[in-house]
Amino acid sequence: MDTINTLGLFVGSLLSNTLASLSGGGAGLIQFPLLIFLGLPFAIALATHKVASVALGLGAAIKHLRSGTLEWQLALYVILAGSLGAKVILFVPGRAAEAMLGLLILGLGLYSLTKQQLGQHAAPCHRDRYGYLLGALCLSSIGILNGSLTAGTGLFVTLFLVRWFGFDYKQAVAPTLVSVGLFWNGIGAATMYLSGAEIYWPWIPVLLLGSLLGGYLGAHLATKKSNALIKRCFEILTFIIGIKLLLGL
Repeated sequence: MDTINTLGLFVGSLLSNTLASLSGGGAGLIQFPLLIFLGLPFAIALATHKVASVALGLGAAIKHLRSGTLEWQLALYVILAGSLGAKVILFVPGRAAEAMLGLLILGLGLYSLTKQQLGQHAAPCHRDRYGYLLGALCLSSIGILNGSLTAGTGLFVTLFLVRWFGFDYKQAVAPTLVSVGLFWNGIGAATMYLSGAEIYWPWIPVLLLGSLLGGYLGAHLATKKSNALIKRCFEILTFIIGIKLLLGL
């Protein structure tokens, strides 16, 4: 790659991962299409994006650990609940599947938009044995989607933690990024590699740097900004990703 393309790849990775780290998901919104635009086939771009996304979780984890905003018990629960599902890679990004996913993600954004107080204040619920068991089943299902999709599963986990367990957005974003970004994506990337998926290694260093810095910067903003801003960023990303998938852009 020439200098201009390398710089574009870094800026795109930095921007997408900063937004994802702030709102709890959606790094593939910019990063994945950028890889295809620069010439990678769909399957190679997906595998390469998954590897790079691990650095998003690492960057976010470093910042949240330093800030003391990461609830390790919750993060460990999400990691264990979704890891089994994250090992299952479904290569089904057909147009019908993409359109259905787009509608579902748009639904997430609309739901959040119509619930003005959603995630603004913690309101603990479903934190008993039955609630955690059902929550684990739901997270495992999201983990399956995570291995197969380009963007959006972190947004599912963020809203699920807010809606099902009653966390506010700040509480939900930190464990989501560590669990999905670092562990689920790591498992998914390893599974894709072992199953024979090709990764374009020459671009990995630039993507890792952009993802790491973006993850840290977004986590820094998340600890400083209000739940209202994080909620609004979440909604904007769901609308953009949903429309993109629905229209096949």
